[in-house]
Amino acid sequence: MALQGGGDDDDSWSPPSESDLKILRARRERQDRISRLMGDYLLKGYKMLGDSCDTCGTILLQDRQKKLLCVSCQELDSDTEKDNPVLNPQAALSQVREHQLSLHPCQVNTPAVDSQAASITRPTLNNISSISDSNPVASDTIQFSESALLEKMRWASLQLQETPSVEYSAQLSALIGTCAQSLRSLRDLHH
Repeated sequence: MALQGGGDDDDSWSPPSESDLKILRARRERQDRISRLMGDYLLKGYKMLGDSCDTCGTILLQDRQKKLLCVSCQELDSDTEKDNPVLNPQAALSQVREHQLSLHPCQVNTPAVDSQAASITRPTLNNISSISDSNPVASDTIQFSESALLEKMRWASLQLQETPSVEYSAQLSALIGTCAQSLRSLRDLHH
């Protein structure tokens, strides 16, 4: 029996974005590393238990001295998911840029400023600056970008005060530094 009226859901489907695919790929790679490490521990005599880690959900292992081991938390905790926008400031900037392009596909030619903006040469900055002075849309874009960066820095600063994690603190500090560098570049463009 065919479903009636079920075609509406198919029309709203859109393929995953490039950043979503990268996150899925990173998750798959992480799960593969966890599986490999678990196999190595099993060969060393560890037992696989029927319980899972309360923090991450990975199956727990136990050594001969009855000590519990979560491969994910204890072995891979120092790894950062390179394409996770929550953990990696470059991935976050990339996702924001991709989202903005999807919202305004006709404005692809507006100057994009990212963490590499500091490498723009002074003559190029002068040319862009004169363009932004004569083009109010470019000026508005720069002001909007400055506002977004300041808001992201404020959020990261609040998170930095609250977190006990040294690793997360380092990532937040890197995000704040990247935002500050981008702000300097934007202000050079604007003035």
